[in-house]
Amino acid sequence: MTNPTEPNDNTEMIGATGDAQDGALEKDPSEWVSGDEPMTEAQKSYLDTLAKQAGEQLPADLTKAQASEHIDRLKKATEN
Repeated sequence: MTNPTEPNDNTEMIGATGDAQDGALEKDPSEWVSGDEPMTEAQKSYLDTLAKQAGEQLPADLTKAQASEHIDRLKKATEN
């Protein structure tokens, strides 16, 4: 039996060892299958934190796609 933390040459890895920088893997939020669903609690919490840091108020009934777009925008605005 092999150790799951020691991949063999044929094992595809994700996480810290994976290549998360491939822009081709990112899908525009407007194209998400679940993009019209209400934002998740995790998105809501993170968005609340970012909006407070940016001094903004946002509606609490955003969709997953809308929340993602605001998160990306606010992350850029609050990076310093």
